Amino acid sequence: MKLLARLPVLRSFSVPGVPYRIKSSSGVASLDSADFEALSRDVPEHFNFAGDVLDKWSQREKDGKRAPNPALWWVSERGEEVQWSFEELGLLSRKAANVLSSVCDLHKGDRVIVILPRIPEWWAVTVGCMRAGIVFAPATVLLTAKDILYRLQASKAKSIITNNALAPLVDSVASDCHFLKSRILVSEDRREGWMSFHDLLRAASDKHQPVKTRSQDPMTIYFTSGTTGYPKMVEHSCCSLGLGLVPAGRYWMGLNPESMIWGLSDTGWIKFIFGSVFAPWTQGACVFAHGKLQFEPTTVLKVRISSSSLTTFSRSPGASVIYVLSHLSSYHFKSLKICLSGGEPINPETMEHWKAQTGLEIQEGYGQTETTMLCATLTGMQVKPGFMGKPCAPFDVQVINEHGNPLPPGEEGDIAVRIKPKRPLGLFTNYVDDPEKTASTERGDFYITGDRGLADEDGYIHFIARADDVILSSGYVVKAFIILTPAYQSHNTEKLILELQEHVRKVTAPYKYPRKVEFVQQLPKTISGKTQRKLLRKKEWGEA
Repeated sequence: MKLLARLPVLRSFSVPGVPYRIKSSSGVASLDSADFEALSRDVPEHFNFAGDVLDKWSQREKDGKRAPNPALWWVSERGEEVQWSFEELGLLSRKAANVLSSVCDLHKGDRVIVILPRIPEWWAVTVGCMRAGIVFAPATVLLTAKDILYRLQASKAKSIITNNALAPLVDSVASDCHFLKSRILVSEDRREGWMSFHDLLRAASDKHQPVKTRSQDPMTIYFTSGTTGYPKMVEHSCCSLGLGLVPAGRYWMGLNPESMIWGLSDTGWIKFIFGSVFAPWTQGACVFAHGKLQFEPTTVLKVRISSSSLTTFSRSPGASVIYVLSHLSSYHFKSLKICLSGGEPINPETMEHWKAQTGLEIQEGYGQTETTMLCATLTGMQVKPGFMGKPCAPFDVQVINEHGNPLPPGEEGDIAVRIKPKRPLGLFTNYVDDPEKTASTERGDFYITGDRGLADEDGYIHFIARADDVILSSGYVVKAFIILTPAYQSHNTEKLILELQEHVRKVTAPYKYPRKVEFVQQLPKTISGKTQRKLLRKKEWGEA
């Protein structure tokens, strides 16, 4: 199947035989309602992203029909660089597929947990899984032993791939994981009970035919953040991300084979694979990544934003605030054209500061672990501070009431996606082993996102809050409001804050600790005694 000939294109890069039309008005690329339907209707019966997309770009490289950008450009903390062409990515991922299938005895549909930082091996492993039809479940490197145990038991994963830092935690819980058959260590060091990924990769054959996977076969599982309970397992099919992110890559990120995108996100969150695998590589663009685990704005600015290569930059709103405070005006933005923000609403003042210091607008996007890009401010669209943009193909996004009926502009309701008469491409398959939770997300003809919002007269969507009032900040950052008992009211508050933060790190996970702490006399309560977190949020944002 000549998949690349079927993908949509924009302006400078032309491939014949696109499956739907591109319309342009004042430089804005868009799709009409018929094109929405085509995106879901024309899904092929079989689809394997590694074979049907990546291998096609590899062939274009060999034929001299692609810009001489690498597919992956990675820089370590020490400044060491790795650049892989699509051909090199293909070779290494074929070897990885052989390691997983031949040595680890994993087969189509088997599950593997992947806990790696931003290192080149992460891409080799995940693409290798795609080739072999193995379902991979990425996870953040900030997990605790308890988190790892839950994920191994819930997923029934037969293998886990991680590094030296996480291997001891895996060993501490492995005896309780009866499905776990193999442990693979990505390190030059050796560890008892673990196989060396590097040794296996060097010895593996580079001959491998992609497994013939159906478009609706499972490809990956992502665990939700688990803010209100145990994390849910969100399953995506082979086509939902690989084809469902085509519009985001082209129309939101503005990518083509001459582009380079840098997305700042943890490998364990689905946003990472959005911006560092599927969206850019459907367009033949270069993915840039930096290996530094801890976020440092000065490093980011000096390394790539002011370089001559970067064209698209994506990060969380929390990071945006830090950039503004880092005196952006002292840096030169040579090739940067598009700045993206997703994961939570961005402060309008931050957007204004960013534009004043860089000359560039921030284009917001909105999606979930369960979806691809639902809404966005596409390239060329008017930026409306406070609004996430308009619905993106192939989603029909509406704000609905409790009866499942769309609401008029300006009225608050549930942000929802139409799933009948046909479920759109890009939506998750189900919550694994939880049919009741899966069914609870449906209301009439719609999938309920769990977010509240409203639409304006122009169709832009404004996010208000989670329906269950979950606190969102930088993906997984919160502020704690704490009432002190009399015994602690005389304590040194700065020392107490540090002790509380350390306690949360130990009993939950390092990434869940509150970055900000405020001691208060009382918390706002409802009549039933529930804390009104919405009022706390308004107080924090100066709206009370």
